[in-house]
Amino acid sequence: MKRHLRWVIPLLLVAGFLALLPSSVTIVPIADVEAKALAEEFDPVAFVESIWATELLPTFTEKAVDLALILNRFAVNDKGLGAKEQLTAVATELGAITVGEAHVYLVKGEGIVTAVDTESRSGAMTLQLTGYDGPITVKIFAGSRIPSDETSVRDAVGFIQFGDFKEQTEYGKVASELNKRVVRDVLDPLEKIALVGKQISFYGAFGIRTFNLIDINLSQITVVPVQISVQE
Repeated sequence: MKRHLRWVIPLLLVAGFLALLPSSVTIVPIADVEAKALAEEFDPVAFVESIWATELLPTFTEKAVDLALILNRFAVNDKGLGAKEQLTAVATELGAITVGEAHVYLVKGEGIVTAVDTESRSGAMTLQLTGYDGPITVKIFAGSRIPSDETSVRDAVGFIQFGDFKEQTEYGKVASELNKRVVRDVLDPLEKIALVGKQISFYGAFGIRTFNLIDINLSQITVVPVQISVQE
């Protein structure tokens, strides 16, 4: 009898506790809570899919500034060094997005591919940009991956804001997924070795980090492309 009482008494206590709960309280099974959390989990693939063709690409085609115009406005020496103050003034004038102390540009342009790095996964093609013959080397990502700290496409469009997401990780996942989309849709289809000597046109984004710097090294910029057209 005592052994049965060991179980009956706790059950009575639980029943009594439940009876004291307000009638508005609903007991939800743990499985239901977990399912709801999973359904609400942020999906970066779906997010990028929802904006890529309808919002992101149109933003580039409508707002991109000619890259040669931008580079010709940068006052840099023969080593590609420019003053932060002057570069900030150009960024403001030409409508660059400022994220922290980085200036991010939507750009377009064309030129002749002079070299392609196929050895590095984050390799790039070197471009002789039409309309520019200054000291800044222009490159365009062409590898099978884009560096994880590269967020230019996300930041340059202006309509993807940190405050629109629940947490920093979601915001970061958007940049990563955009880069994966660039690799899949723009870079993977290219016959990269065959590009050398060919004329291409492009839309893309690049950023200039100026944080804690006075003289900015612009000896080289690398554009993340969202569209590349090869002229045969």
